[in-house]
Amino acid sequence: MNINPYFTDRRTVRNYDANRKLSFEDITAMLEAASQAPNTGNMQIYSVVVTRDENLRRELSPAHFGQPSVMSAQAVLTFCVDFNRFEKWCRQRNAVPGYDNFQAFMWGVIDTIIFAQQFVTIAEMNGLGTCYLGTVTYNAPQIAEVLDLPERVVPVATVTVGYPATDAPKSDRLPIKGIVHDEKYHDYSPADIDEIYAEKEALPDSAKFIAENGKETLAQVFTDVRYKRDDNEYFSKVFSDFIKKQGF
Repeated sequence: MNINPYFTDRRTVRNYDANRKLSFEDITAMLEAASQAPNTGNMQIYSVVVTRDENLRRELSPAHFGQPSVMSAQAVLTFCVDFNRFEKWCRQRNAVPGYDNFQAFMWGVIDTIIFAQQFVTIAEMNGLGTCYLGTVTYNAPQIAEVLDLPERVVPVATVTVGYPATDAPKSDRLPIKGIVHDEKYHDYSPADIDEIYAEKEALPDSAKFIAENGKETLAQVFTDVRYKRDDNEYFSKVFSDFIKKQGF
């Protein structure tokens, strides 16, 4: 099978050429193509807010912990679960929606992420760079306030997009045999774990992360520094409370 080299060579781009412009019309054209992505029941229970204005991006920046790509990108796209629009249509057509629950919210999350990834693929195949910001669910209330998101709308993915300023490095990935299971799930032995993570642990960047954080292993960098239990529990509560406030 021939795999398009785009997929095997793709990079995440965090540094953009701030002097190059990307029109709203071009972004909309890519989003229109992305909207052909599969979704639950063809309800399209998502929306995307395209933020290009510099002042608005500056307001969004603290919610994304000041990541530089928010300001250097040509646009910041906030992809949201959106039952507001669909439920208004239901009520205006004498139908009673029953989507204020976890099951429906999960439909929305899955469909929104598929839509976002379809946009990312289209943008990158047209010479643009993109980066997912993992901070959107950390500070969803602040993002909602800046973007005027109403009840029943929840941001779940943010993507920066623009023209790359420099060549981006290719990210390391686990060997595929550590991810794919033939027919049924086969649990990992200690030897399997050692083999799967050996290459990642041997990278120079991994040694750097371990040293600069005063840790013994790369795993400790993840558990004790980057994604700590206390932070996870705090932001879990923030997001959970916000989801309930939005009617789920």
